[in-house]
Amino acid sequence: MKKAYVFPGQGAQFIGMGKELYDTNEDSKAIFDKADEILGYSISEIMFSGTDEQLKQTKVTQPAIFIHSIAAQVALGEDFNPDMVAGHSLGEFSALVASGALDFKSALKLVEQRALAMQAACEIEPSTMAAVLGLDDSVVEGICSKISEVVVPANYNCPGQLVISGSIAGIEEACEKLTEAGARRALKLPVGGAFHSPLMEPAKERLAAAIENTAFNNPTCPIYQNVTASGVSDKDKIKSNLIAQLTAPVKWTQSVQSMISDGATEFVELGPGKVLQGLVRKINREVATS
Repeated sequence: MKKAYVFPGQGAQFIGMGKELYDTNEDSKAIFDKADEILGYSISEIMFSGTDEQLKQTKVTQPAIFIHSIAAQVALGEDFNPDMVAGHSLGEFSALVASGALDFKSALKLVEQRALAMQAACEIEPSTMAAVLGLDDSVVEGICSKISEVVVPANYNCPGQLVISGSIAGIEEACEKLTEAGARRALKLPVGGAFHSPLMEPAKERLAAAIENTAFNNPTCPIYQNVTASGVSDKDKIKSNLIAQLTAPVKWTQSVQSMISDGATEFVELGPGKVLQGLVRKINREVATS
């Protein structure tokens, strides 16, 4: 009987996120106040009462989700005793703080750098992502591999749900071919770039330098990283996996399966929304989620 804590990534944000935690828990309030101080502007104000336009900027979205997740974690106090942790894409940074591999300030600065680097990479070449529903992973992989433009699997979210990433022309061609192959849906996503694809190489290089210059610790419990989908407890491996993550696919289905194989019977999502709870249930209906 092991408990896994999981942390969401970009897309889970909403106006008002974290306000209740701020108002009701002193430890959570301290996290928001500290984040405002570190970033040099009131991100909490945007989170609580800003506009959708402000919040959906990558440079705001990513720190906001990370801050909310850690505020939710500290609110648990001594009740937070993870046997294992994992985060979806950006959520991996939240998982690293929760497991003691990174301190909050260092992680927030890395998240800010990651967001800025990804935004800059998006401006170099127009690119996008699409959600593909109702096809086996192998079929999607095969179709992507035959397209001359850059198109790659980016997020293995759950069986029958795979997000692809690439150039705009490549994604449009892939969506047509995937629909012809029987996909229930092949839907372009409202994102500004091809995350978790080779088009993020400029962002990876920029983030790698920041990660190499940041002090990491060995975590207090294994972290199941997106790149390997297996539990990692060595700080040097964690760093190299974190750098590789920007251009490699998020193996979420495989990570959850690995955690279950290693004894996880309950998954608790910390952060805005309930997206990961839904994905975990689609991966395995036998485990408890909250």
